[in-house]
Amino acid sequence: MSKAAEIANRLAALDTGNMFGNDFFLTWDKTDDEIAAVFAVADALRDLRENNKSCRIFDSGLGISVFRDNSTRTRFSFASACNLLGLDVRDLDEGKSQIAHGETVRETANMVSYMADVIGIRDDMYIGCGHTYQKTVSDAVHDGYSSGVLEQCPTLVNLQCDIDHPTQAMADMLHVIHEFGGVENLKGKKVAMTWAYSPSYGKPLSVPQGVIGLFTRFGMDVVLAHPEGYDVMDDCIEVARRNARASGGSFSISSSMDEAFRDADIVYPKSWAPFAAMEKRTKLYQAGDLEGIKALEKELLAQNATHMDWECTEEKMAITKAGKALYLHCLPADISGVSCESGEVASSVFDRYRVPLYREASFKPYIIAAMIFLAKVKEPAGTIRALEAANRPRKLF
Repeated sequence: MSKAAEIANRLAALDTGNMFGNDFFLTWDKTDDEIAAVFAVADALRDLRENNKSCRIFDSGLGISVFRDNSTRTRFSFASACNLLGLDVRDLDEGKSQIAHGETVRETANMVSYMADVIGIRDDMYIGCGHTYQKTVSDAVHDGYSSGVLEQCPTLVNLQCDIDHPTQAMADMLHVIHEFGGVENLKGKKVAMTWAYSPSYGKPLSVPQGVIGLFTRFGMDVVLAHPEGYDVMDDCIEVARRNARASGGSFSISSSMDEAFRDADIVYPKSWAPFAAMEKRTKLYQAGDLEGIKALEKELLAQNATHMDWECTEEKMAITKAGKALYLHCLPADISGVSCESGEVASSVFDRYRVPLYREASFKPYIIAAMIFLAKVKEPAGTIRALEAANRPRKLF
């Protein structure tokens, strides 16, 4: 039996009915079966492509991308995912659209969606805004579809918001699953999701929040570590605690990077801004207070500089499990002596894990494609089997 066929058999046993026709906002809104289905479809699509079999389930259609923050990996992952499934991609540049002239979100959402099958949105900069904006777009296109304006209802995929970064967290987890030889081997593994020093400020909280919100579902012992004052959202902490209780794992918070790294199987040192500061920043931007923003930036950079010892060094890696913890990062990392004078990770550590990091990133296009696939296909297992049986070559020569 082929790998894709074996995956299809596992997929058939999962309840994915509620994913059809729906959006993907937050991982903790999805059931265990639905999370497992995303991983299964991602692996199946990758296997088909690696064996030169077309994964196209669309003959035409659009994927609309909206990036309200800079992006490299997620932008191209979304484009790759849409192309893999047969969709063309167009980026909505708000500065070149009628949005700049006062067009409403609801109007824009419908105007760009006439032949769109998916909308991917990254809006992660402002607390209380990103997830709300994505919901507004989703509500608008659902209204357009139910009113007969749109022939199909585009699926919305959260490419990162102020709360969660589901495509990143799920790509990270699928990488972990493969590195440890299966999801059944994750129970009891220690994960250190730690803050790390950066010479910049304002990095979103959605990566650490996404990681603790997902990894705690697999019976792992997850530690969130950060200096005093670098708290994440309380709601996300509660999600992590609830997941840990349900999975038989644990979740704890530490103010010591060394404590988190000690005997860890997986480390994820990543800078983020304090939740309170991000709230303040959002209010300053809403008020148009540019001087206030400059003052806040100066304050936060000075605050960061008092914690320059929060760096993933060779010494810290040496106290992990057998000195060989799996190092994760969403990229780009602030590499000491390379991209900055002092940063999140020592260059020797980063260089040693460069290939695994690239492999980690390679799962994201397939995760996004799987989210779209499950929202657009009523019988996902049967469709995987049909794609394999059709044996349409991706490359013709």
